[in-house]
Amino acid sequence: MASVKHLHHAAERYNIGVYFEANGHGTVLFSEETIDILHAHEPRSPAQETATQHLLCLVDLINQAVGDAISDFLMVEVILAHKRWGPVEWDQGYEDLPNRLVKVNVTDRFAFKTQDAERRLVEPRGLQERVDAIVNKFEKGRSFVRPSGTEDCVRVYAEASTRVGADGEYCVLLDIWQMASSL
Repeated sequence: MASVKHLHHAAERYNIGVYFEANGHGTVLFSEETIDILHAHEPRSPAQETATQHLLCLVDLINQAVGDAISDFLMVEVILAHKRWGPVEWDQGYEDLPNRLVKVNVTDRFAFKTQDAERRLVEPRGLQERVDAIVNKFEKGRSFVRPSGTEDCVRVYAEASTRVGADGEYCVLLDIWQMASSL
C-alpha cells in the first residue's frame, strides 16, 4: 500500500533492501558497503565461494535504479532454478489471506500522518492504538490506514486468517474511520 517513493527510501536504509508493490513496481537494493564486502570476502569453503558469486551475480542482474520488471522476472527465474522449484512449489510458499480494502473520504487527508513505510498511523493521536486493539482480536490480523496521495481520503486495509475475521476486522475499523472522517 505504501508508494514506491516511500518504499525505495526505506529499502535504502538496509544492507539489502527489498520492496515490491502489488502493481509490479519494486526492486532489490544492495548498499555500496554490502557490495564492497561481497567483493572483498575471502571464502573458507567452496559453498561460501558459490554463495558469494551468486549474490554478486544478483547485484549485476537486478536493476536497482528503476526495478524494471524484466530484471525482476529474471531474478525470480534464477532463484527458482537454484532452488529447483517449479510453479507449484513457488505457489505453496505464499498464502493469500482474506482481506478488505476501502476508501474513506475525509475532509483533510493531511491530518493523517504515517511512519514505517505507511504501516503505522501517528496522527491523529490515539487512532493507531484503536486499530491495534481491534487487530489483536483476530488470528493473523493485520491492518493499516494511509492517506491517499492524490485525493481527500484514507485507504483502510484489513486482513485475517479467515474471511469472517477479515470482514469483522474491516467492519469495526470502518466504524472507527467513518467517525474519524470528519478530520
